[in-house]
Amino acid sequence: MTPLKTLCLALLIPFGALTVYALMQVGYLGIPEYHVHSPAGWQVFADLVISLLLIMIWMVRDARRKGRTVWPYVVATLAAGVFGPLFYLLLAPSEEA
Repeated sequence: MTPLKTLCLALLIPFGALTVYALMQVGYLGIPEYHVHSPAGWQVFADLVISLLLIMIWMVRDARRKGRTVWPYVVATLAAGVFGPLFYLLLAPSEEA
C-alpha cells in the first residue's frame, strides 16, 4: 500500500467513526444546521463548500487525464463531504497512487 493510500485509510477510519457518532447524535441535517446560528458557523460552512468544490474540480480533471470514472466520487462528495475524495484516492489503481 502506498503512503498516500495509507494516509487516506488512516484519515478515513477515525473520521468515519466521528461522522457516525455525529449522525447518531444530531442526524444528517443536524450537521449543517449547527452552522446556521452564527457568522462563524457560516464561515466554516462556506470554507468547506469552497474546499470541496475545488477538490471536485481536481478530481474531475485528474480522472479525465487518467481515464477513471469520477462521477460516483463527485456524488459521494456532494452527499457526504470528504468521503468522496478519500475514496477516490484510496481506490485509485496502484500505479496511480
